This record gives sequence, C-alpha cells and structure tokens, in this order.
Amino acid sequence: MVDLMQSVEAQVLRPEPPRLRPGDTVRVHVRIVEGDRERTQVFEGTIIGLKGGGQNATFTVRRIAAHGVGVERTFLLNSPRVEKVEVTRHAQVRRARLYYLRGRTGKKARLKEKRD
Repeated sequence: MVDLMQSVEAQVLRPEPPRLRPGDTVRVHVRIVEGDRERTQVFEGTIIGLKGGGQNATFTVRRIAAHGVGVERTFLLNSPRVEKVEVTRHAQVRRARLYYLRGRTGKKARLKEKRD
C-alpha cells in the first residue's frame, strides 16, 4: 500500500520544486480561466508560511494591494494552475510562520534581506 502511494505521488509531484522559505519574496504565475479564455496572472508577495509536504504542500503569499489592503493567497505547490514560482529575494527571518506581518504596515513590515 505504501509503495502504491509513493508511486502515485511521484507522478503528480513537480520534477524540480522551487526551494521556498518563509520570508522569500516570490512571483507566482497562475493560470486564470475567465469563461472560455485562459490567461496568466502574476501574484507577487512575501511567503508568510509553508504547510504540509509531498503532494499536499502549500504556501501562503501576502502582498499589500491598493490603499494599503493586505491580500493573502494560498497556493498548492504541485497544482497544474501554478505555472512557475520565481524567488526574487530572500529575507532573514527567525520564524517559520510570519503571521505577525498581518498587523504591521509600512516600514514596520519590512524584512531584512539575506545576502548570500
């Protein structure tokens, strides 16, 4: 039974998943279907949490939209709707979940960049 589960997950998983960490600023290219048309939409923001592993791995991205309104979206890492995930910068954080950013705006919500 375990071998069957592993073989099914191996078929569904991406061949090379991106190395994502909390605090990374990412650009997620998502396929959006509107009626009979299909287009790609880019959602750029900071990863505030990763959850799960294997086939069910998800990550939550937060960005500040117009008029200072925070928007969060949770993406399934292995979803066929997610075309690609680009990591634009890494931040130095000491937490696995950055939910405290929800209560901060402006300069207080900045994260220190990690230089490699």
